[in-house]
Amino acid sequence: MSLKERIDAEIKAAMKSKDKVRLETVRGIKKFIIEKEVSVRPSGQDGLTEAQEMEILVQIAKQRRDSIEQYRKGGREDLVAQEEAELVILEEYLPPQMSDEEISGVIDQVIASAGATSAKEMGKVMGAAMQQLKGKADGKKIQDMVKAKLNP
Repeated sequence: MSLKERIDAEIKAAMKSKDKVRLETVRGIKKFIIEKEVSVRPSGQDGLTEAQEMEILVQIAKQRRDSIEQYRKGGREDLVAQEEAELVILEEYLPPQMSDEEISGVIDQVIASAGATSAKEMGKVMGAAMQQLKGKADGKKIQDMVKAKLNP
């Protein structure tokens, strides 16, 4: 079942159960999917690939995390709670997040294979690390870990 089909089924279920937060969240996901499908049509692509669907979900989750951070800074706990509830629903569609130890292990492997020894080579390490960890770990967390490892 594609993500779009799964979202359609979730919308129907949320409508039946009158779960407003879930309904708004999955409708938002569907909106992003439709927008992305329209943007790739000119290139001759009919639907989205699994990687493109994952990219959409990662992007939406990142937006929610950024919003939560901004609302916290602004003292808007009501909006923080709403964004957190939506983030929990979004994370159901993402692969499970890796632990800090697992992320660190992958980063160590990338650093070793790239032969990186200083912060000057951070771009090379980040590119490979993000490719391996896409959707499985937060980009900010990956960046912070890479910086720590390359700046002794």
